[in-house]
Amino acid sequence: MPPTNNPTLRQRRLGAELRKLREKAGFTVTRAAEHLGVNQGRVSMIETGRSPVSADLVRGMASAYACSDKSLVDALAAMTGRRRRGWWDEYREHLPAALVDLAELEHHTTALRVALVIHIPALLQTTDHARALFRAVVPPMRQYEIEHRLTYRIKRQGVLHREDPPSYSAIIHESALRMGFGGPSVTRGQLTHLLDMGELPHVTIRVIPFGTAYFPSTGQSFDYLSGAVPQLDTVQLDTHHGGCGFLDAEAQLTKYRAVLNHMTSCALDPTESRDFIHNLIREA
Repeated sequence: MPPTNNPTLRQRRLGAELRKLREKAGFTVTRAAEHLGVNQGRVSMIETGRSPVSADLVRGMASAYACSDKSLVDALAAMTGRRRRGWWDEYREHLPAALVDLAELEHHTTALRVALVIHIPALLQTTDHARALFRAVVPPMRQYEIEHRLTYRIKRQGVLHREDPPSYSAIIHESALRMGFGGPSVTRGQLTHLLDMGELPHVTIRVIPFGTAYFPSTGQSFDYLSGAVPQLDTVQLDTHHGGCGFLDAEAQLTKYRAVLNHMTSCALDPTESRDFIHNLIREA
C-alpha cells in the first residue's frame, strides 16, 4: 500500500499508539525494524501515520513489544488498512483539515460527551441557529464559507440519527441557552429542538443553571469521544470558529473525565433540565 503525505487524525493516532507501545517496551526504531524484518523508514512512516499498515503487522508489532492487552491490540488492528473515504472528505478543500478529521472521529466513536458554556452543541444546533452563529464570527465569513460550514455541520449531525448511534450526553450552561443568536424566533426553535433531541433514547441533555456555586471549567467548550478502549479516547477542544485541538495523553484524558464527572454532578438531572428549557421557551 503506497504511503500518504496527508494522514488523517485516525491514521496518525494509530501510529502514535504503536510508537507508545514501542517506547514502553524500550525498543529503538532500529531494534524494532530488525525484530520485525522491515527497514527503519517503514517503522517511522507507520508511526507518523504516513504508511498504511495491516492488521497482521500491528499484531506482530504488539507481540514484539510484549503488549498483553488483547482489547487494545484488537482495537488497533481494527484501525488498519487503506483509509476508506467518508462523506467528510468532500470538504477537505473547503475546511481546515482538523475540522474535517472531527467528523471521522465522531463516526468511529462509541460514546460522545460534550460540555459547553457559551454555545449550543454543534450536533444539536438547528440550521437557523448555526447560520446565525456563523454570521456572528469575527472576522466575518463570506457567504460561501458560511454555507460550506453550515452543510458540513448539519451532515455531522447524522451520526445521532443512524441505525447504531453512539450514546450522546450534553452538559449545557444556562448562558448558552440564553445567547439569543438569530433573535427570539430562532432561539425558540433552537430550544424546542433541544427538547426534541432529548427524547431520543441515546441522547441525554443536562443544564447547569445560573446560581450554581461552582463547576470546573475554563469556559472553553470540549467534546470527550470514547474509543473502542479507554486508551483510544480523545478530547477535542472548541471548534466553533474553525480552531481545533485534539488531546489524547493519558493525563489529559484523566483530567477531562474528572471535569465531566464533576460538571455532571453540578447539573440538573435530565427531567429537571427539560422543565428548565420549557420555562426558557415561555420566556423567549
